[in-house]
Amino acid sequence: MNIGKDTVVTITYVVKDLDGKLLEESDEPVSYLHGGYDNIFPLVEQALEGKAVGDAVDLKLQPADAFGEFEEDLVRLEPREAFPPEIEIGMQFVGSPVDGGGEMLYTVTDIAEEKVVVDGNHPYAGQAVHFHCEVSEVRAATSDEVEHGHAHGAHGHHHH
Repeated sequence: MNIGKDTVVTITYVVKDLDGKLLEESDEPVSYLHGGYDNIFPLVEQALEGKAVGDAVDLKLQPADAFGEFEEDLVRLEPREAFPPEIEIGMQFVGSPVDGGGEMLYTVTDIAEEKVVVDGNHPYAGQAVHFHCEVSEVRAATSDEVEHGHAHGAHGHHHH
């Protein structure tokens, strides 16, 4: 079966920066519902269209096509007392957004006497990356998966 709209695609992937440093890789295969459901980077989905089990895709993605551009207004300075005593650089927490939208994941990037710098950007925002993936499974999506807009089961989304 080839990858097309409303197929569930299982891949393993590796993301590296342009110097070849590993940024992220799948510990186990990951499944997504193919066909414009925003479950994977759009350019990766386009490259996978029509592929089959055993095929691989290797892409260079610009920031806007991967983890997004770096947004200065997502970097915030917060009072030190708002955080637990054991806070460390690199810790992540969910906080309120700048613009009043849904909650965001923030990463602590600096700690001073009275202030803590937190960053709501994805850790790889602003970076162009190499994205490599291999297709390990392709199957027809169930009607539930299509209705919910994502894959279910072993490597997909388990519950709602």
